[in-house]
Amino acid sequence: MGILIRLVVSAVSLWISTLVIDGIHLTTDSVPKKIGTLLAVAAIFGIVNAVLRPIIKVIGCGLYVLTLGLISVVVNGLLFLLTSWIAGQASLPFHVDNFWPSAVLGALLVGVVSWLLNMLVPDGGDD
Repeated sequence: MGILIRLVVSAVSLWISTLVIDGIHLTTDSVPKKIGTLLAVAAIFGIVNAVLRPIIKVIGCGLYVLTLGLISVVVNGLLFLLTSWIAGQASLPFHVDNFWPSAVLGALLVGVVSWLLNMLVPDGGDD
């Protein structure tokens, strides 16, 4: 149940990023298609982050130390852009225009909104 709640929280944060940032587009008019697309993109984003982020952190450990962790902003933007590319390959109507500022700001916004929503919504693990 916790995974489904995190998936919905990620989908809501992706939806908010499409509303706030001009370079992030969700190009479908149907509400059920929007919901399905956002859930699919949230799943893709979760898988991309779960698989690639640890590898990138291990390989780029020196850069993380050298930049005091600020390189993670760049990494998050690149992973967000990769998610957009994968969604495009899967014919999902979700697109991020460019790395700066769309992907970087989108990844930051998705991270902050997800963190806030995860604080507000219990996932059942606190019992």
